[in-house]
Amino acid sequence: MQNDTYFAKLVSLGCHDVRTPLATVHGFTKTLERGSDLAPPADRYVEMIGKASAEMAELLDELSLAARIESGSYEPALRDADTLALAEAARERLGEDRVSVSGEGAVIATDVEAVDRGVSALIQAALRHGGLTEVSVAVRGPVIEVAPVTAASSAVVLGRELRDLGAAVAVRVIERLGGAVTVDGDTLTISFP
Repeated sequence: MQNDTYFAKLVSLGCHDVRTPLATVHGFTKTLERGSDLAPPADRYVEMIGKASAEMAELLDELSLAARIESGSYEPALRDADTLALAEAARERLGEDRVSVSGEGAVIATDVEAVDRGVSALIQAALRHGGLTEVSVAVRGPVIEVAPVTAASSAVVLGRELRDLGAAVAVRVIERLGGAVTVDGDTLTISFP
């Protein structure tokens, strides 16, 4: 147990230390995008660097969150969020042509930022690892259902097969907050307390 805590703290420290040079890269990229008329293909390369550095920052946030959960130092700041709004935010991020949302939400007290990212990550994992082009999301109060989820992708979506960082961290966060993530047949169910 002591080694697990040490490793989690080491990962958290590494995430913190990588953020400074990454912020420099991201900041100068944004400066180049705003302040100069770069000729092709340099303009496209700078845009790609900006997007990649933003993705890296999100990955560091996920790793840091996972490390805090594993070390027992995760203290969520609970605020109200609507489950329908969480599903609609995921649709907006992932594309309206890929995610359809229906149903009626409920207000839950949760770590809004982490759960917002987590719901999107779980839906994206269902799409990506299931080889799917679209999924349906049904919101039923404090429950969000995603279908279909393929048999081949269910272990990844549940965080049991570690091939998707976002999904694995999302499951840990939701469980830590008293919820559950399950798969029954071809439906992924995200339940909030």
